[in-house]
Parts: sequence; structure tokens; C-alpha cells
Amino acid sequence: MNTFSSTRRPAPVSFTPYSRPRTLRRAIATLAALMGAAALLQPGRSLGCACGCGIYEVGTADMIPTGSGVETFFDVDYQDQNHNWSGTSEAPAADNGDKDIRTTWYTFGYQQMFNREWGIRLEVPYETRHFETTGGATGSDIVDINFSGVGDIRIEGIYTGLSDDLSEGITFGLKLPTGSYTKEDAYNDIDRDSEIGSGSTDILLGAFKRFGFGDAPWSGFAQTLLDVPVLTQVQYVPGIEWDTAVGAYYSGWKIGRVTIAPIGQLKLSMRSRDDGANSASPVASGFVRVLAAPGIEVDAHPFKVYADVELPLYYWFNGDQLVAKTLFRVNVSYMF
Repeated sequence: MNTFSSTRRPAPVSFTPYSRPRTLRRAIATLAALMGAAALLQPGRSLGCACGCGIYEVGTADMIPTGSGVETFFDVDYQDQNHNWSGTSEAPAADNGDKDIRTTWYTFGYQQMFNREWGIRLEVPYETRHFETTGGATGSDIVDINFSGVGDIRIEGIYTGLSDDLSEGITFGLKLPTGSYTKEDAYNDIDRDSEIGSGSTDILLGAFKRFGFGDAPWSGFAQTLLDVPVLTQVQYVPGIEWDTAVGAYYSGWKIGRVTIAPIGQLKLSMRSRDDGANSASPVASGFVRVLAAPGIEVDAHPFKVYADVELPLYYWFNGDQLVAKTLFRVNVSYMF
């Protein structure tokens, strides 16, 4: 839904004397503020599926680095969209020709900070999808379709130099049209918004911040990401998406060299309608989602394991769309 996309906590906030030109800092801070304002003005997009399917690309606390180094991660996300939703409430299943979409995302990630301020992150997703819809030879059969493949690859730059302690920064990059958007059965039952890839090249703009709670053994983080399709193909324009998350974690539990940290997050995702002649149904795309994500991290450096369950607090969907009542995530990372 990518992407980010590990959901691991950063190191506790620390302050290191370090100076840089105030003009650069103010200019980038202004850019980040403008990005946030633009995000507030427009709803957003999820991973290659307008009908409610898509994982969050934020809530990735560990992407907020505190120094140079290399990290790799493997992220698994799963959701089963088997409830029809319209507006703010569940709707009759008969109102939606789509019946079930089960998707698993396997994301391989690489992040390298070249120095204290500049870095790069690469995410390569692989997706498997089971799609149950109305169609087939008669147009009213219930058809089961299974397909999989590499999704849309993301590459982003990271700048952490907005503050002396490296607790604030921005991300910027591209989502590439590497995922297939032409998978089809003999009866053309797979809509463009249900394909693995969107077929679009998107600009990605984000910002993040770490913060503490005084002397308490708690730390917090916030992250936001704006995803704007700019180059599209075959008359399908995915909606714009804005994802944001705010979270806190407790770092006071230790067993030997292992730290166990409960983590809580609130996640918001907004997506505008799809457009174009080949969009399946502009009147059944676009949404607002608010989820709570309780989770836990086990840190046995250089390995970390993170898992959470994402539960809906508020849904608003334009038209009839399939939604998942629960989303699941597991992430394993290794720090070099």
C-alpha cells in the first residue's frame, strides 16, 4: 500500500553539536512545509489498487537515520478485502461486482546513509493477488483469478540535516512503472485499479521528525508522504495519495542485549479519484482511512524484528469498494 516501508523505531533522540548554513536549513524547511500544505489540499493513492487495497508507505520510524550506515530489510504485508464499503459504513455485498481481493506484499529494501545527512533508499516489492469478481463468459459468473509479479519500484533520496541532532528531514524520489498493468483473463475481468502496477511514474515527496518526551523512556516520530502521478499510460490516471503516521514507542524493556519495545501508531491515508477512459469506475475510487496500529519490536543488534496489526478507526470510501477489516505486517532488518 508501499512503502515504505519498514515500520521500525529510530534510536532515541540525541543532540550532537553540528552547524550548517541557516539559509539551507530554512529553505528546505520551507519546502517541507509547502509539501505538507499541498498534501492537506488533496486526497491520495494506494498501491496499484483503487478499490481500497494498498499498504501504507509511512509509519517507517527506522527510516529516520541517526548517522551513516547500511540497512537491508524484508517486509511482508497482508490484507484480505472481503467487505463491501460505501461512504462511512458497510454496504451489501450485492452492490459490488468485486467480491474478494487477497494480497500479500513482499518488499526487499536497501537503505544507505553516505554521511550524517545524505542517503538513499530502494524498495522492490513482489506481490501475489487473489481476485474474485463477477464476470466470465456470461458476465455474471463468479471468477477466481490468481496473479503475481514484481510491483512498482521506489527509489528515494534522504536528507536529515534540517536540525543539528538529525531528528528532522525530507525524502524525495520516484515510483517507477515496473509492475505489470496488463494482466488479464480471457474475459477482461481485471480492471486497471486491480493490477499489480499502476503504469504511472510518480513523484514522491516526504518529511519526517523524531522527538522525545523529556526524561520518560518514550520517544515519538511522525512521517508524511505525498505521491503524485506525473506520467501515465493507456488512459489511466491513478489518484493522488497522501499518507501520514504519528507513533510512539517505549524503550525500557531489556533482556540481556535484547530490547523489546511496544509501539503504537495512528495512520491516515487519503486518495483522490482515478481518472481517464480506462479507469474502472471513477465513482468507485478515492477514500479516507484512519487506522490504529499496535505493534512490537525486538531489537537484537544488528537484527530487528517488527510486527503490527492495523485496525480501522474510520473509513470513508467513494462509491462501493472492497475493504479489509485488518491489515498485518512483519518486518525483519539487518544493520551493517
